[in-house]
Amino acid sequence: MDIAALNSRITVQKNAVIVDKVGNHINRWEDYFSCYATVSGASGNESESAGTTNETENLDFTVRYCSELSVVTPSGYRVLFRGRIYDISYVDPMGFKNNSLKFKAILRKR
Repeated sequence: MDIAALNSRITVQKNAVIVDKVGNHINRWEDYFSCYATVSGASGNESESAGTTNETENLDFTVRYCSELSVVTPSGYRVLFRGRIYDISYVDPMGFKNNSLKFKAILRKR
């Protein structure tokens, strides 16, 4: 792994359930871990459905392996990068060598 390529700061957020003072359960995204990553694989496509054009943007975030990031799953985590939110679609363990992890992510529509 080329350490010099880890030049983009990302924040991984975790979906947490908060209980307010009345007892209501509220889903909230909280910052979980921040680190440097290699951002690659910028791709996208367009599709048309019901007369509207739908765009998707895909990015890959490669990070150094650590115990905090080894528990990340697509269902409960997302990535913040340059003010944009990316939903994790797949976590690639990169050969199970515990050197790096790759998060395949899709830009969330606002």
